[in-house]
Amino acid sequence: MNRRPRRRRGTALRGARVLVTGGGSGLGRQLARDAAARGAELVLWDLDLPAAETVAHEIRAVGGVAAAQGVNVADTQAVAAAAETAGPIDVLINNAGVVTGRPLLEAGEEQIRRTLDVNALALFWTTRALLPGMLERGRGTVVTIASAAGWAGVSRQTDYSASKWAAVGFTESLRNELRTAGHRVSTLVVCPYYIDTGMFDGVTTRFPRLLPILRPEDVSRRTLDAIEAGEHQVMMPWMVRTVPLMRVLPPRLFDRVMDLFGMNHAMDRFTGRSGPHPS
Repeated sequence: MNRRPRRRRGTALRGARVLVTGGGSGLGRQLARDAAARGAELVLWDLDLPAAETVAHEIRAVGGVAAAQGVNVADTQAVAAAAETAGPIDVLINNAGVVTGRPLLEAGEEQIRRTLDVNALALFWTTRALLPGMLERGRGTVVTIASAAGWAGVSRQTDYSASKWAAVGFTESLRNELRTAGHRVSTLVVCPYYIDTGMFDGVTTRFPRLLPILRPEDVSRRTLDAIEAGEHQVMMPWMVRTVPLMRVLPPRLFDRVMDLFGMNHAMDRFTGRSGPHPS
């Protein structure tokens, strides 16, 4: 007897309540606007409240529903309080992120802690605050915007790469935890190459056809499609999908491949945002 393949359970965005961290600018702004265009109700968290309010106003101006909250996602008490105010959420998009773009010995302690706090530890605080509501309703999706750096640590990104490796591991572990417990809440980890949002201004790519600097519109569309399709992982562009496979190579050979494609020198002329501000 032939059984039909089991369909993945996605989360329809029309009518869903979607919370985007770092929603005041960059990819977060694009995700919020595009999700609203698909009929979702948006809650935007950002350390920069005026920026989040501007995006919420843009969404409401075209007939959408959006609210903004000033939240430091690295502050557990602030996250818990904001979650109470936000109410039930169907899709949590952990997008807030920072980057220093400096060699290990040139990055200050405060910068390193901020990178790990926002890019990695905040995933625990936001998810712990909003996941119980999803479990109670028996539906939802937790999304993590990680990075290609979550699969390959490269030069001048020690803290950033470490935080994104943690983001990938967090999402994969959470997926298995929810799956084995029988919960109908899914996870999605998104691992793009550099995105043209200003956060990575000055980065270079040796082979732009293989590893292009991505447009936020394309990353946003692919992410939202994956949420609705119930996918567990998105890697962009296609070349990034080969990186986990290349890790079976001896470390010295893998490093040479990374050098060949210019990944270890991509940040040499970095001029993007390197301060404590989330994207």
